[in-house]
Order: sequence, then structure tokens, then C-alpha cells
Amino acid sequence: MILALDVGNTNIVIGGFEPADNRLLFLSGISTGLFLTADEYAVKFLDILRLYGYERSDIEGAAVSNVVTPLLPVIKNAVKILEVKKTVAVGPGIKTGVNIKIDDPAALGSNIVCCAVGAMEKYSPPCIVFGLGTATVISAIDKNRHFLGGSIIPGITLSLKALSASAAQLPDINTELNGGRLIGRNTVEAMQSGSIIGTACMIDGMISRYKEAIGQDATVIATGVTASLVIPHCREKIILDETLLLSGLYSLYKKNL
Repeated sequence: MILALDVGNTNIVIGGFEPADNRLLFLSGISTGLFLTADEYAVKFLDILRLYGYERSDIEGAAVSNVVTPLLPVIKNAVKILEVKKTVAVGPGIKTGVNIKIDDPAALGSNIVCCAVGAMEKYSPPCIVFGLGTATVISAIDKNRHFLGGSIIPGITLSLKALSASAAQLPDINTELNGGRLIGRNTVEAMQSGSIIGTACMIDGMISRYKEAIGQDATVIATGVTASLVIPHCREKIILDETLLLSGLYSLYKKNL
């Protein structure tokens, strides 16, 4: 098994891939903890493996995507504690197969790289990729498989936290995101409408403008922890792919053996 770890600002998504047939064996996640030790993370990873019926001896290698810089050595040490022989961490110098056209390719986040790789391998470019997490990240890939750049917008949960923290009469509704009603009849419904349906409208509008900028129609893919909340409210045709990043991460592992 290849253990895939996507370390985000809020959550760590964990997946296991079977190299024989490239099948995703399980998908799970834990909260990101900035002050956990390598030993503590190793215990958490081992608990997840055992939850799905695996042991650390089943792990042949590991792939790590990390956007929380201080945690990278901690996560790598945690994987080392699990006695993983080969670990690939996404970063400058690894083979990606992506022709990155931004000003500083080395500055491109590993999560964005993984999503771009996953999109190019699973779908036909040109592609527009939406990653909905702590931030909503939009990426553009043209027909020649060039990564052109993108946009970064505050994510739903982050925006709601900022809103409730800055406006005394607005509650924290982070655990109440279920959306639905466009015209809210109370404060919570109004906040849900603004955050979820408002984000859906933003996505629809950005898709239209991105297609104009690319110069042709494009496959649109959405992934991330809040994607399933938002995409049903979009009017554009969007493929919801909740394992896009892990698929790209696993592919990068294979490219760098």
C-alpha cells in the first residue's frame, strides 16, 4: 500500500492506494494539529490504518502534500516512525509533468500541483479546477497542459469565522452548513445563503470568465471538503471529484520512484 497524506490548514486527508491496480483502498481524515509531535501523528496514522484493517507493515511507501510549512518535518518523521521505506514530499525539484507558467513555479502550493496533476490525468484539458477548503483555489490548465495560474478566495468556513468574529450579532454557524434557501428567513439561513449559494454564484461567474480567458470550453472539476455543499447549487456543469488531490498525489509518488 502507498499511504497518501494531504496536510491542509484545517484537516489532514489520508488515503491508501493499492499499487497493483491503482485502487483507492480507503479515505479518511483527522484534524490538523500544529503542536502535535511526530509520535502523536504516527499514533493517529496507525489508528486510521487499523480502523480500515491494515497495519504499518502493509505500507510500501508514502506521498505527502503539505501546505503547513512547520509541519512538514513533523509529518515526515511520523511516517519514518511507521518504518516506511520510501517517502515522496511534493515540493521544488520533484518530477510533476506539469508545465507551470506562473512567475515563480517553485512557489506553487503542493495541493494545487496535486490537483493539477490529478485533473490532467483523469480528464481532458483544458481544465478549470476548484479546490474548496480553507481557501477556495481556482486553477486554469490549457489544452497544451500548461498550468496558467489561478485565483485564491477566502473559503466558506474561514469567511464565516471572520464574519462571526467581527459582527457581534452574527453567530458562529460553522457546524450548521446545510444551505438550501436562497432568501433566508432568519440570521442563520441568511448566512447560509450568503456563504453557500453566494459561493456557488461566484463559481458560476468565474467559470464563465475563465473560459473566456482560456479561449475555449473547458472541463470543470471541483474538489475539497466543502465542495459537496456548494456544487449542487451551481448552474454550470461541474464534475465533483472528492479524491482528485489524492489521485494526483499518488501519481506524483509513482513519477518520482
